[in-house]
Amino acid sequence: MSTKKNYLTKERYEEIVTELESLRLEGRRTVAERLKHAKELGDLSENSEYQEARDEQARLEGKIAELEDLLRNSAIIEKTGNGTGGVRVGSKVTVKKGSEKRVFTIVGSNESKPTEGLISNESPIGQALIGKKDGDKVTVVTPTGLTVDYTILSIE
Repeated sequence: MSTKKNYLTKERYEEIVTELESLRLEGRRTVAERLKHAKELGDLSENSEYQEARDEQARLEGKIAELEDLLRNSAIIEKTGNGTGGVRVGSKVTVKKGSEKRVFTIVGSNESKPTEGLISNESPIGQALIGKKDGDKVTVVTPTGLTVDYTILSIE
């Protein structure tokens, strides 16, 4: 089980809570019904339906444990103004690379979608931006070894 902090928006946290409750109630009920039906078919040692239902039950319980661990070790990202003046998880950062402007929102690794500008606080860009202020210049080394320079234009 994980012990690192998982940063989640309030919306994502609530989605996970809803998914977990659904798996605990409907998911377990469905698997129990499949197991009951499969047991009624007879000899369990050669009953493929029973084995498939047991495999599904194991996957379901694994997913439930994963979501419980995620929630147990989560911190909700508070969306506040930039009172500290620095980039943190939840910040929306406008940067400039050459003549190109880009906007990144720093999120936890469970919510990152780089193509939509949602970058993880654990990514190279996210790590480089955390703690920086307006006007700071940051250099990011990408996983491919490419060096990219950004200037922070604004932080929300």
